[in-house]
Amino acid sequence: MSNSAKETTSTIIPGLRYADAGAAIDWLCEAFGFERGLIVPDGDGGIAHAQLTFGNGMIMLGSARNDPFSQLVQPPAQTGGIGTQSPYVIVADADQHYAQAVAAGAVVVREIQDEDYGGRGYSCQDPEGHLWNFGTYDPWLEI
Repeated sequence: MSNSAKETTSTIIPGLRYADAGAAIDWLCEAFGFERGLIVPDGDGGIAHAQLTFGNGMIMLGSARNDPFSQLVQPPAQTGGIGTQSPYVIVADADQHYAQAVAAGAVVVREIQDEDYGGRGYSCQDPEGHLWNFGTYDPWLEI
């Protein structure tokens, strides 16, 4: 890795597709605490590209479309409900974050618990079925 990459805020940024990206943006901000960055409408009522931040991390997302790239990345509903990735997000207080996500309607698939490897966390799905993991374990401290 180049030195300049180590100095940037985040070198890996997950990308997701949503059937209703506008609603997903609102929900991700309310439930998980993401903050809106760049939001680019697609001209057809969807989102061509959006950037949401959380601490020094970021996700990018957009509306599922019928184009070549979208055939490679689809919402879980288009893959039989199965996701192919599950971002892990470091949070300061897992219990508070869990309560906020549950209050917003997150579907908990792994209850909040202390982890054998350290930290405390849980896993849930957003309204479109993407799997998310949140916890206090910081793997960067192990390097």
